[in-house]
Amino acid sequence: MKPNPTKWAAVLCATAAPVFGASCESLASLALPDTKVTLAQVVPRGGFSPQGGGQSGGKAGVANPYQSLPEFCRVAATLTPSSDSDIKVEVWLPAGWNRKFQAVGNGGWAGTISYSAMAEAIKLGYATASTDTGHSSVGGAFVLGHPEKLVDFGWRSEHEMTVKGKAIVQAFYGSAPRRSYWNGCSTGGRQGLKEAQKFPDDFDGIIAGAPANRTALGMWIAAAVLKDPTAYIPPAKYGLIHKAALDACDAVDGVKDGLIEDPTVCKFDPKVLLCKGADGGDCLTAPQVEAARKIYSPGKNPRTGMELFPSLARGSELGWGALGGGPEPYNNTLDQYRYVVFQDAKWDWRTFNFDADIARSEKPEYVVMNATDPNLRPFFAHDGKLLIYHGWSDPNVSPFNTIKYFKSVQDTLGGAGKTARNIRLFMEPGMGHCSGGEGPNVFDKIGTLDRWVEEGKAPESITASHISEGKVDRTRPLCPYPLVAKYKGSGSVDEAANFVCKP
Repeated sequence: MKPNPTKWAAVLCATAAPVFGASCESLASLALPDTKVTLAQVVPRGGFSPQGGGQSGGKAGVANPYQSLPEFCRVAATLTPSSDSDIKVEVWLPAGWNRKFQAVGNGGWAGTISYSAMAEAIKLGYATASTDTGHSSVGGAFVLGHPEKLVDFGWRSEHEMTVKGKAIVQAFYGSAPRRSYWNGCSTGGRQGLKEAQKFPDDFDGIIAGAPANRTALGMWIAAAVLKDPTAYIPPAKYGLIHKAALDACDAVDGVKDGLIEDPTVCKFDPKVLLCKGADGGDCLTAPQVEAARKIYSPGKNPRTGMELFPSLARGSELGWGALGGGPEPYNNTLDQYRYVVFQDAKWDWRTFNFDADIARSEKPEYVVMNATDPNLRPFFAHDGKLLIYHGWSDPNVSPFNTIKYFKSVQDTLGGAGKTARNIRLFMEPGMGHCSGGEGPNVFDKIGTLDRWVEEGKAPESITASHISEGKVDRTRPLCPYPLVAKYKGSGSVDEAANFVCKP
C-alpha cells in the first residue's frame, strides 16, 4: 500500500507527516538484523480476521469483532536473536497514522499475538506491534530445556519487537514515530515495568496494569484451601464471604455504595461466619475460616515467620476461584514451579516447602521475567512517564505487591515528591484482574498517558466508568495512590463529580 495521494492529503496536512518511504508490499524485502519478514500486505477496511479464529475472533455465529478496523498495512516477521529463538511479531500500520507508536502487551504465558489490543490501537491512529513472546504453546511447558526461550518470554521478545517495530514504522512512513508508548496489563503490565527498568529508552510512556510479577501466592492459597479437603471453600460460598466483607467495610469511607474504597483499613474477620453447629450452607466451618484468613494474609516462612509476599485484599472474594477453585493450583503459578524452577513436568505441588523452595525459586535464573528493580532513574532521566493501575478486587495478582513496588521506587529515588512527576499509581476499588468487577473499571488509559507525556502534567485524578448492558451506570474518580475518593456529602454516589481525592 503506497497510500493514495488524495485519500492521504488530509492526514498529511493535519499531521505534517513526511513523504511515505515505501509501499506496504515492498516491506516484504526489508532487511533487518535477525529478522525475516513473512508477510506484508494491505488489509482493506473491515477485512481482518485472525487465522483460525485467533484471539477474540472467528467464533461461529459471532460477527467479526474487527470489522470496524480501518485499512492498514499488516507486517508479520520472525525474529531470531538467539539460536533457539522463534519470536513472532506483527506490526500494523494504519492509513490515518497519528505519528505515534503503541506496543501492546500479553497475558499469562502468552504464546499468541494480542490482536484485540492491536485493533484498539490502530482505531486511534497508532502504529502498533505485538509479539507471541517466542512460542505458540499454552502454558509454560515450552521453557523446559530451553533457557533461551525463557529469556525471550521474560524480556527479549518485547524489546526486539519494539526495536524492529520502530524500524518498520520508519521504513513505511518515512519517519520515526514522534512518541512511543507501551500499553499492557497482567503479563503486559510486568512487561511494561521490565521495559522501563531494562530498556529505559524504548518508550516515552508506559502503562503497566496489574503487573504480574511471579510470586508463590498461588501456592500459598493452594496450601490453604486445596491440600486439606476440609478447608476447601466451595465457589457457592464466595458470595457469602463477599457480602460479609462489604457489610463490615463498605461504609468505612463514609458512604455506603457497595464498594470497599480502601481495603487497607478494612478489618473484616471471616470468623463472623463461623458455623454455630452443623454446616447449613450459610456459614463457614472452622477450617474454612482459617483458609479464608490465609487468603487475606501475606505468605510467611513457616520456620522464621518472615513475610514472603503479599496476598489478596478484602473485597476480592467473588474471584477466589482463580487461585483457590482447585483441584490444582493456579496454572500460571504451577507451571512456574513445574517447568522453570524444578524443571520436572511431574513435580508434585503438595511437596512445596515455603522455606527451602522459596529460596530456590528466587534465584535469578528462575525469575528472569520478574520486573522488580526500583531504580527507574534512567527512564525518568528522559522524562519517561509510568502510569500503573491495579484493581483492589484482583483475585489473580496481589494489589499489595504492586503497591510494594511503587513504594520501592519512591524510596529508591528520593521519595514521593521527587518521583510524582514521572510515576503515578491508581488503585481501583471493586475492579478485578485488569477489568471487570463491581467498581468503575473502564478509563481512557492511552489518552491519559498521551496527555501526560505531551503536556507534562501528571494526572491528579482519572474518571472511570462502570458499564452494565452497554450503558454507564456509575462513574468515580481514580486517585493517585495513596489518595482515595471521598464523598463530598451530597449528590448521587454514582457520579464522579460528587467525590474528591483526599488522603
